Amino acid sequence: MLDKMKVKLMDFMQGRYGADHLYLASVPVYFILAIVQIFADIPFMSVLLMAFFVWMFYRVFSKNIEARRAENAKFLAFYGRVKKRVNPVWQRVRDVRKYRYRKCPECGITLRLPMKRGTHTTNCPKCKHRFEVKIRV
Repeated sequence: MLDKMKVKLMDFMQGRYGADHLYLASVPVYFILAIVQIFADIPFMSVLLMAFFVWMFYRVFSKNIEARRAENAKFLAFYGRVKKRVNPVWQRVRDVRKYRYRKCPECGITLRLPMKRGTHTTNCPKCKHRFEVKIRV
């Protein structure tokens, strides 16, 4: 019985776009907005949520594969730019107990230094400039 249903579903999805990165990113956004709607009770938000839901599934079941692929490529380019800016900040948050970040006064590159209290002399790996670093906990 389940095998027959699986085959029918696969036949239905034949030639359709399916789920992609944009869809996978829009699902949590939908649920977050739904939770906000529950607590904030914004009148127009329910219409927007329904339109967003319809748009999500329109993309999944669309047969215009090239248009959906182009939309996904634009989203991935945007996501890549955001990720490139957020990752260094996230790395600093994760390393807050083990490392301190300081900039080289000569070339401006950011160095990740082990967290040892006091004043230390360090070398920049890029420009070989020696400078003192004060690390306070």
